[in-house]
Amino acid sequence: MSGSGHTFSMIASDVEIVGNLTAKVDLHIDGTVQGDVACGSLVQGESSVIKGKVSAENARLSGKVEGSIEALELVIEASARIIGDVTYQNLSIAPGAQVDGKFKQRTAKSPNIGKSTIDIGKNDPLLLGEEAKVA
Repeated sequence: MSGSGHTFSMIASDVEIVGNLTAKVDLHIDGTVQGDVACGSLVQGESSVIKGKVSAENARLSGKVEGSIEALELVIEASARIIGDVTYQNLSIAPGAQVDGKFKQRTAKSPNIGKSTIDIGKNDPLLLGEEAKVA
């Protein structure tokens, strides 16, 4: 997700990490992480499970996350299952993605101040694949 020429590390589907994971390189996680993940760019595979906080400049999530997510550029794919609050600057959610938590948008000028917050529950139209717009 970062520019070309960057190094990345891959956590295969048969790997389980217990503990926090911090990387200066980009990460592709297909396995399980029981702990916080912090990196520049994260790609999460459909079979991946992360139980902890995710912090990344760019994140493309396709698996399950149980914990809060902070990302400037966030893409939540249709196969993703998120349980936790999401803080983002730019957000894309594919129809079919499931998110149970609050959304808070950060602006470029004031990254710690939320522009808007939305509560999403299990019967929300966004989770049911219907059109929904984040204010």
